[in-house]
Amino acid sequence: MNHIVKRKGHTEQFDERKLYASIYASCMALRITDEEAETIAQMVTDEVLEEIKSKEEISSSDLQNAATKSLKKYHPDASYLYKTHKDLS
Repeated sequence: MNHIVKRKGHTEQFDERKLYASIYASCMALRITDEEAETIAQMVTDEVLEEIKSKEEISSSDLQNAATKSLKKYHPDASYLYKTHKDLS
């Protein structure tokens, strides 16, 4: 069971659906097709899950960095949006 250490210091249980949804949203913001967004979101989610599977705890920042790095391989513009969405909102 993985736990996320959030920016404010509290922890919560890792939910891969949230990761998938945030990656999917970054792709959709660029108006790529639903099918491509779903494929990219699943591939990135799978890669991140593989990377964190042995970790009991991970910071939200480290999780974001892992997802950004993976997403960049598939769609650099979506990766940029994913990385900066907190800064832009």
